[in-house]
Amino acid sequence: MIGKPNPRGKKIDKQGGTGPRFGSPLAYVLLVLVAFLLLRTLFQDAGFQRVPYSRLLDRIQSDGCAKVVLSQDWVKCYPKGAEGSASRGELPWFAVRVQGDTTLIPLLESKHIEYEAVTESSTTDMIWMLAVPIGLGLLFVSWLTRRMSGGMPGGPPGVMSFGKTKARIYMEATTGVTFKDVAGIDEAVDELKEIVDFLKTPAKFRRLGGRIPKGVLLVGPPGTGKTLLARAVAGEAGVPFFSLSGSEFVEMFVGVGAARVRDLFQQAASKAPSIIFIDELDAIGKSRNAGVFGGHDEREQTLNQMLAEMDGFDARTALIVVAATNRPEILDPALMRPGRFDRQVLVDRPDRRGREQILRIHAREVKLGADVDLREVATRTPGFAGADLANVVNEAALLAARKDRDKVVMADFMEAIERVVAGLEKKNRRMNEKEKEIVAYHESGHALVSSLCRYSEPVHKISIIPRGLAALGYTLQLPLEDLYLMSREELYDKLAGLMGGRAAEEIMVGSISTGASNDLKQATEIARMMVTEYGMSDAIGPVSLAERSRSPFLGAANGMAGIAERIYSERMQR
Repeated sequence: MIGKPNPRGKKIDKQGGTGPRFGSPLAYVLLVLVAFLLLRTLFQDAGFQRVPYSRLLDRIQSDGCAKVVLSQDWVKCYPKGAEGSASRGELPWFAVRVQGDTTLIPLLESKHIEYEAVTESSTTDMIWMLAVPIGLGLLFVSWLTRRMSGGMPGGPPGVMSFGKTKARIYMEATTGVTFKDVAGIDEAVDELKEIVDFLKTPAKFRRLGGRIPKGVLLVGPPGTGKTLLARAVAGEAGVPFFSLSGSEFVEMFVGVGAARVRDLFQQAASKAPSIIFIDELDAIGKSRNAGVFGGHDEREQTLNQMLAEMDGFDARTALIVVAATNRPEILDPALMRPGRFDRQVLVDRPDRRGREQILRIHAREVKLGADVDLREVATRTPGFAGADLANVVNEAALLAARKDRDKVVMADFMEAIERVVAGLEKKNRRMNEKEKEIVAYHESGHALVSSLCRYSEPVHKISIIPRGLAALGYTLQLPLEDLYLMSREELYDKLAGLMGGRAAEEIMVGSISTGASNDLKQATEIARMMVTEYGMSDAIGPVSLAERSRSPFLGAANGMAGIAERIYSERMQR
């Protein structure tokens, strides 16, 4: 059910470019300042002849200077010409002054040489001295701020970009999925085709005064194709598709979730018509009364902002919010009211025909043998979701490749089903003969009791080879058809089949082992539900006490545990 990405499509870049940019005006100003300072430093000695300080003193001593200009750090001597004035043909001399020398001024006065003292701490020099380091500091701060807030163009997001949405934006070319890639959920597809029609031709609905739902909530078990269905809607409509998970809104910083919600809706509205898809909506949409003590936490702020955004955008904007969850019962009622997620679409596990269609989609790229019957595979996989069926096809292909086959045969599919249901075989786990005997009696007990019960599912396979994490053996039972209801007699027979393994151990071995731990867990759960949810207890009658019995403050009220224990004890006696 997973569509193939289109290599021609490209993800939209919010920055608007792919390469680095040098767009800060401060950077250009600082570049000019640095260049001017370098030129000033290089040419500050131009027009002078640099000589040692000792030679300059000798020239002053020999009365060869017409004028001397000095500062605290340097001395300039203008050579004397033939007429006694400064010579125009010879370059003035320049020398660095020796610190602590006190003989220069008396020497100039003794030679009656005109001298002038200058200071270097002029206003211009001070500006140059301060402008460059300050400019460098400002440029570094600007670069660091851009890096932390939004990241560099073409690079990863910045450290402080937590207020920006993490939504992945896809155009129609990159979703790579249409309704042709979706199978087994025909009713859900029919419901969402109306959304596609609205995105393509909104005038068709508006001319009659109709209003398309702002939000569509996809509800169903994990792996049934909710995300794939949302991507198919975007692929069919050819509009931008914003996809992210509900857990990506909330971070450790207060206000981040609300900021990301605002940013997400702003981006989607700017690219309307578009679709926003929020996976795992229950991560941020839990009921605000669900907490024991209540409170105004970050998740509630995010939820409140989402409610405000969904109320804020106009239905004519052609912006549709699609969300998915497998726990609709814990969502806040405010999300379900008209004007928000007012349409709920059930994406349930497929029936046998739907499973066959899904298998054919996943097997399109697999080389199948002549003996492969996908209809039979679909019959043997009741209750499998689309993701489970994709895993079965993939496991079958891997098994065939591991055995160096040219094609995938039916035996590979049967092995793959067992791998998905019971786990991998652990042929290297060695059990002693006593343990093998106990496991054999245990699994035989399951099979024997199930075959004798009228309403039990047919036994398909018995194995004492360890599989999965803890199973030392298993009895595989498969129904003949998809079942949606179970009678009290069927539940009784299921309890009897579960307890058959423990009964066989007690009869044949003379004692019981820990091998029935999972059987007891399943049997206890079925018996509890018969009493508290299904109203199948003669002692209590046709009432539902599920919510009350699960209260953390009530415990096992009214002897529920004792009645449930009595039910499966009676099955054990059978």
